[in-house]
Amino acid sequence: MYEEIEKRDAKLHSAYNILDSGTNELSKVIEDFLKEMDLEKDEESIIAALNRIVSLREDSLVEVLKKRGFTKEEIIDKKEKAYLFVSSFYLKRHKDLIEWIDKNSLLTPFYRKLLKGAHEVGEAMSGWQSSWTAHIINGVNRELLELFNGDEEKIFEMLFEKELLDLGHDGEVADRCYCVLKRDEKGEFVSVPYSIAFKEEVKEVVDKLNTFIEDLESEKDEIFFKDREWIGYLKAIKSALLHDKRHELISYWADVDREWMKIDVPIQIGHPLEYYEDRFKKAVALEWDVRIVNPKLQKEVQVKEDIKNFAKNWIERFENRFEKVLKNNLKQIDKTQLYIGRPMLFYGAEFNGLFSAQVVPNDEKVSKECGKKIFAYADFVRESKLSKPIMLLSVKIMGEEFVKKQREFIKEKADLWYKIYEISTIGHEFGHILWIDSDTESIMNKTGQFKNIEEFKATTGGLLSFFFNEDKNLVEYVVDDLVQRSVSLLSWREVEEVLPYYCEGLIHLQALFESKIISFENRITIDYSKYEDMKKIYEEIYEDLTKTYLYKKDASTFLNRFAKKEGGFYLPIEKEVREFSEYYYNLYKKIGQKIFK
Repeated sequence: MYEEIEKRDAKLHSAYNILDSGTNELSKVIEDFLKEMDLEKDEESIIAALNRIVSLREDSLVEVLKKRGFTKEEIIDKKEKAYLFVSSFYLKRHKDLIEWIDKNSLLTPFYRKLLKGAHEVGEAMSGWQSSWTAHIINGVNRELLELFNGDEEKIFEMLFEKELLDLGHDGEVADRCYCVLKRDEKGEFVSVPYSIAFKEEVKEVVDKLNTFIEDLESEKDEIFFKDREWIGYLKAIKSALLHDKRHELISYWADVDREWMKIDVPIQIGHPLEYYEDRFKKAVALEWDVRIVNPKLQKEVQVKEDIKNFAKNWIERFENRFEKVLKNNLKQIDKTQLYIGRPMLFYGAEFNGLFSAQVVPNDEKVSKECGKKIFAYADFVRESKLSKPIMLLSVKIMGEEFVKKQREFIKEKADLWYKIYEISTIGHEFGHILWIDSDTESIMNKTGQFKNIEEFKATTGGLLSFFFNEDKNLVEYVVDDLVQRSVSLLSWREVEEVLPYYCEGLIHLQALFESKIISFENRITIDYSKYEDMKKIYEEIYEDLTKTYLYKKDASTFLNRFAKKEGGFYLPIEKEVREFSEYYYNLYKKIGQKIFK
């Protein structure tokens, strides 16, 4: 079954061949999409369409729409039309895969019903996503920015003062919520649970969950004997969705996470977990998916032990009282379940982008009890990278030799590439676990900047664990990966949903330029002889970052060293990084969707 999913994904990724041959099975889909977007068919618009449909990324499309003169309101409308188009496209694909599995009698009856039920819930979630985006992202969040003239600190002050942020397990302000802001009859903002704010949408999801539960109750899991756990998990989701007391929702969804952590089989469902899109109230996104393990890649990874060894060494730099934090972190790492595979079915918020890896749940109380799950989509990410054309921007910035060397590395040295993925991506997910206590995020997020430093902390935790357990044969590959990724993140300057990754890139670039491992004169040059200098700079920055976490300082105190908001966007503070960032972004706007020929 995994091989069939692999084949279907490869066929989808081959749509990028349209750019060479001019035709593909997806040619008609691309044409229909461009008509829906009112875009003429040319190289830039085709790239934007492919990135939106195949890679599920909006940024290329938004950039093309801006260049073609569409207004902000028109772009919002086009983004929603694109979402509906992509949703319809994938719902058909998912249904076809489920029918193929049924026809070939793959999996047991229990797991065939699991896929069918998950799909039906996913259809309902996908319908709800439109209302969620319209109300939160394009509604109340835009209103807040207008009310406070774009001053995010003032917005957070208001949310705290008017007690519009929901409470967690012990009455503290929670790091996320399952509510939205609405105006009451007096015109004042109030926090309203999903079950009330989206009454019809929640009812539809719950109706599908009821059918799903009934169908599973008629079968037994004869392979993994987890039928009770699956049913308990789905019932917990239903209870959480229906609950209407805002300050109890964290507790109800924590019970969902607890039930979910009991399910340790090769097929996993992902429920609403992340909260990147909502900048202010951190409303949890409508994620829903099915993930499957690759039996050939599923194994324990060295980075798990490396990060533990590094953390034990690193904590010695700080006061003894922080040993307790590390002890809890190490327990979580030991309890962490790792799943290496790919997305099988996905819905709702995930039609706006899939992750390359994930560590969840985010609820630290649950994680302290049960650990976490890490999902890593290694072969899926590799296939995706290989399917895309070489872009002119990459060649202009990194140089043709570097870009072609990277492409050759991914294609010809798969085993080595997986090792780098383990260090950079799985290491990143383990890096999220470090230095986090039960109330860290809520205390550090008073100005709303926690996520904007957390992604850097995660990547650098994985990176330092490599420094402390170094394999000399991998050094240049690790540096290449770090530099290329850090530079590419600059293109997300104006993409609100991925702002934390853009900010991460700014911090990396300051470290890379300061250590002189990179320089820029027409293109980026890497001087590997500066590797030890780079390590030293990263250690200094990470030590300051660790203190920020252990002492639970506001995240802005760290971010302000590297970036400041100007004209609505975060820009680098250091002159060299600022100049490069401006050069890159101006070039991105001009040639970001052009292919290298």
